[in-house]
Amino acid sequence: MPASEERDVVSGETLTDHDWQAARAREVVSPHLFVALECSRPAAGGARHSLANIQQVVLGRGRTRAFERTVEAGKQTLFLQLPDARVSSRHATVIRSGASFVLEDLGSHNGTRLNGAALGSRAPLADGDVIGVGHTLLSFRASLSAPCVAPADLDCAADDSGALLSTLHPALEDNAARLARVARSGSPVLLLGETGTGKEVLARGVHRLSGRQGELVTVNCGAIPATLVEAQLFGHVRGAFSGAVAESVGFVRGADGGTLFLDEIGDLPLPSQAVLLRVLQEQEVVPVGGVRPIKVDLRVVAATHQPIDELVASGAFRSDLYARLAAFVFHLPPLRERREDLGLLFSAWARERPVRLTAAAGRALLQYDWPLNVRELFQALDVAASLAGDGVIETTHLPATVARRPPGSAGPAPQPGEADPIYGPLLASLTRHRGNISEVAREFGKARMQVHRWMQRFGLHARSFRKP
Repeated sequence: MPASEERDVVSGETLTDHDWQAARAREVVSPHLFVALECSRPAAGGARHSLANIQQVVLGRGRTRAFERTVEAGKQTLFLQLPDARVSSRHATVIRSGASFVLEDLGSHNGTRLNGAALGSRAPLADGDVIGVGHTLLSFRASLSAPCVAPADLDCAADDSGALLSTLHPALEDNAARLARVARSGSPVLLLGETGTGKEVLARGVHRLSGRQGELVTVNCGAIPATLVEAQLFGHVRGAFSGAVAESVGFVRGADGGTLFLDEIGDLPLPSQAVLLRVLQEQEVVPVGGVRPIKVDLRVVAATHQPIDELVASGAFRSDLYARLAAFVFHLPPLRERREDLGLLFSAWARERPVRLTAAAGRALLQYDWPLNVRELFQALDVAASLAGDGVIETTHLPATVARRPPGSAGPAPQPGEADPIYGPLLASLTRHRGNISEVAREFGKARMQVHRWMQRFGLHARSFRKP
């Protein structure tokens, strides 16, 4: 197929470059099933499978992770093979039931779990449910937006260190592909996202793809004292102020021929914003105490965790500078909105580390809210690996907040279906009702206070179940 053509995964038709761009603008919403984490080989990455038009998914053991789509009598079936010794040859099935899906165990030897609770014979699936077969964890998403040109199946067997952003989420994958194309130009890029989502890592990737020969110079705008911002950004001449005993080129000239990464740009004082705007417009800088402008060749990538639109509307951030920085805006979602990427992130962290973890520990990682995002995940894994030594990472090796046990308590977190029979049904109900305590209490026929007592007992937090 020519490089200027793509194949529409919905219609199967060959698209020209113009048609492909139009198709990218169209989105379809469909259910998806993710292989989120293989606990016996967590460096294996993950996989994504669209369930559009699929009538059933059959989960079973295979020599390698593989998939096959078949059609028989008009019924489309997706077969997923998992290289897990604890998975039966035909372990479980996910069956379409009207507009929903139902999980059913097929008499497997080791059973099937739903959100950590042992599955009886069958149960309906809700958005965000975690399916456990053997030591493999899958995630069900009831509806995800995806460009029409996104592949129906995507298997990332290992982290691709050359990729700008490794993700299984179709919309984020598409946006990352667009960012990669922009990265090869000289256009400014603005990265938005919560603290710890990986904006600096993304900025490094943009610089790498740009092919610029100069350095990547990183500046934390929120860490520079307001009185020193201009001197550190734009440099200064000798004697410009008390203590300026030598000339300094500053961060901007240090990035000449390369990329200037302005992290936490929302914290830049207004007077410095005005000077930075002139630097970007004229591609020249006047050092503090200097009189002659000095030409610079730089590409700017900026980032902030703050609501930049609100800062502009309130006048705290110059609208003209925003327009100059926001040639291409990329939003990096928090980890809680892309939990299915945990296998890929684990793969990146576990490169050259022969680690394994229990299914209970894997579930804890998938079900935790990660308020500090990827940075918190990697720190938790570093500590867990140290505590486990050459052994397997267990829930006892994870932080108390992640393992869902009260701080300071001894022993592992309560195991669903073992320590307390209410844990599994409570977890399932909280997931179904997205943390709505009133709905959960109504379902159990209990007072809200009783639900709160149960949640406190297991270290559960309503916000962990609230999905955007």
